[in-house]
Amino acid sequence: MTKVILLGTGTPNADPKRSGPSVAIIVGDSVYVVDFGPGVVRRAVQAGISPSRLTRAFLTHLHSDHTVGYPDLILTPAVIGRIETLEVYGPVGIEAMTNHILEAYKEDIRERITGLEPASQSGNNVKVHEIERDVSGVVYKDDLVSVEVFPVTHGSWPAFGFKFLTPDRTIVISGDTAPSDVLVEKSKDCDILIHEVYSAKALQLQSSDWQRYHTSVHTSSIELAEIASQARPKLLVLYHQLLWTCSEEDLLKEIKDRYKGEVVSGNDLDIF
Repeated sequence: MTKVILLGTGTPNADPKRSGPSVAIIVGDSVYVVDFGPGVVRRAVQAGISPSRLTRAFLTHLHSDHTVGYPDLILTPAVIGRIETLEVYGPVGIEAMTNHILEAYKEDIRERITGLEPASQSGNNVKVHEIERDVSGVVYKDDLVSVEVFPVTHGSWPAFGFKFLTPDRTIVISGDTAPSDVLVEKSKDCDILIHEVYSAKALQLQSSDWQRYHTSVHTSSIELAEIASQARPKLLVLYHQLLWTCSEEDLLKEIKDRYKGEVVSGNDLDIF
């Protein structure tokens, strides 16, 4: 019943094969999107998801590679048929971002609604639910899913992971994070853990400044192997892979040498 589609697995690096980070969880006819990096709506269409169904979204943090697709998520479905209000759950700051986007595009919205174009007046509406720093617990619930949020470590600002409980699966999405005890706890025995990762080996070829940054706010292949060994997900899916000079096969080997569970390196439009 539950289907998980990787709409984007990229990083800030401009890789034409990887759109910005975004995951779609589909339960029945309902679609729940986590993060909205560049290319999110077009990737959704490639995955067979009508833009009119993009009505619920969850944001792990405010970094640009996770939010550059936000204007697209607001505006494009409204132009081509969405009539429901878009509901967005994310850290403090997402309301200001939303208001600025709507202000920036107010003339576009005005012309489409008051001009000759038969656009929906309600399709551009956005209802924002801001999540305070360090909040943990259920932030969304309907007849199909329950969504838990939990804080993760990604620099000085609030960042979250999300846990989706559906009728047949439990899915955890790390967002961008350094190793996190709470993430291990939330992920224990889940069906799918979708986790960011960087190559521990390839990091050694980066400058000292970048090494300091990545070891502070992201998770290495070695650290992820330990996380997965403790959490024991049925499937570990890598996304937001920082490969640098290594290949996906190299990255997988770094993990599989230390973790014996099932693990795959995710690519855009992969379905689980």
